Amino acid sequence: MRILLFLATNIAVLVLVSIVFNLLGLEGILAANGVDLNHGSLLIFCGVFGMGGAMISLLLSKWMAKRATGTVLIEQPRNRDEQWLVETVRELAEEAGIGMPEVGIFPSETANAFATGWNKNDALVAVSAGLLQRFRPEEVRAVMAHEIGHVANGDMVTLALIQGVVNTFVMFFARIIGHTVDRVIFKTERGYGIGYFVVTIVAEIVLGILASMIVAWFSRWREYRADHAGASLASPGAMIAALQRLQMEQNQHQDLPGQLTAFGISEGMKQGLMSLLASHPPLDDRIRALQQG
Repeated sequence: MRILLFLATNIAVLVLVSIVFNLLGLEGILAANGVDLNHGSLLIFCGVFGMGGAMISLLLSKWMAKRATGTVLIEQPRNRDEQWLVETVRELAEEAGIGMPEVGIFPSETANAFATGWNKNDALVAVSAGLLQRFRPEEVRAVMAHEIGHVANGDMVTLALIQGVVNTFVMFFARIIGHTVDRVIFKTERGYGIGYFVVTIVAEIVLGILASMIVAWFSRWREYRADHAGASLASPGAMIAALQRLQMEQNQHQDLPGQLTAFGISEGMKQGLMSLLASHPPLDDRIRALQQG
């Protein structure tokens, strides 16, 4: 279904862009001003690079996550805690109807955990040593249930598809803007002048920030879904207790690398406009959503 959704989305994008340009008469206006860019070819070009980058990142996500965090996989449990963690993840995975993910522990005193992987039957879930040491067993189980919820919901794949689509739009419209300014304002007739490159870079930065807000909005929305999945797999009380414990420790430094922040269970508090770029909703809101059912 996600592949069909992806194909339908991109076909819809192609059709929508074509309709908008024709209805608004932009093709004629741009042509009259010497703007002869082939929009169809440009969109395909941007789609290949925009989606390609997102898909490559998704396919390499487990490998990158292990090395970025120093995660050590539990292949043979060395103690009772590791044995319990593996058995807990196996039980949750079976209940969620997914394949057994790889289980790991990363060396950090900050309480956090993450899940990643290109396939819900070939995923990785990892927990920090600090969380494993300080949280009660039922709270650790709820955190693992939250991460299993991400995997079962296909959040990593969906997020990569959304990131790829917005990447495509950012590249496409930035080049349209740069091309138009270069031809209409700077009157460049052949090739590209310096105006094209400067305007394209500025447009990519501005559009990239706006696009990041869209991706961040989806990331926050999926956290609520994962919390409800965790409450279903573990229990509402345990999930609320785990979030409350995270709330107590929220002032500690965020330890996950930037590219993995969206996949963790917690993120540092952001205020004002920066909250629009936050990958996680405030813990107060997540707890309230669970309490309200």
